[in-house]
Amino acid sequence: MDLIDEVDLKILRILQKNSKTTNKEIANKLNLTPSPIHERIKRLENKGYIKKYVAILDKVLLNKPITAICMVSLRYHDEGFIDKFDKQIKELKEVQECYHMAGKVDFFLKINLETLNAYHEFVRLKLSKIENIGVLESYFVLKEIVSTTEYSF
Repeated sequence: MDLIDEVDLKILRILQKNSKTTNKEIANKLNLTPSPIHERIKRLENKGYIKKYVAILDKVLLNKPITAICMVSLRYHDEGFIDKFDKQIKELKEVQECYHMAGKVDFFLKINLETLNAYHEFVRLKLSKIENIGVLESYFVLKEIVSTTEYSF
């Protein structure tokens, strides 16, 4: 990957705090003109440093206040079973994040739902249908201490 300079890093810091910041606003903060800012942002997008722009929604206002963390261990670990699990978990719209882990558990899932009963139904009607799950442990978030999408650099 091409190296980026300190100006690029400053642009990335600004955009990850608020992706709606205009080129003009960024230029003013960095004492530059909008045109080179635009060019730099396009280059950062094209090189893959900026993957996409999103709106971060309020889960409580959207009536999804329950955050469940599922730790999943598979019964069988060969490539075919892992690939099948990957495919099946991607089809579950309730799963916000899924990580293949090293350690005692194989997968870490993050799920936000309306109620504990909705989580129960999700496990009963969807997650339990994935045949290779050996152990499923559920944890529920009591309070978010830190929640960010920002990288420190």
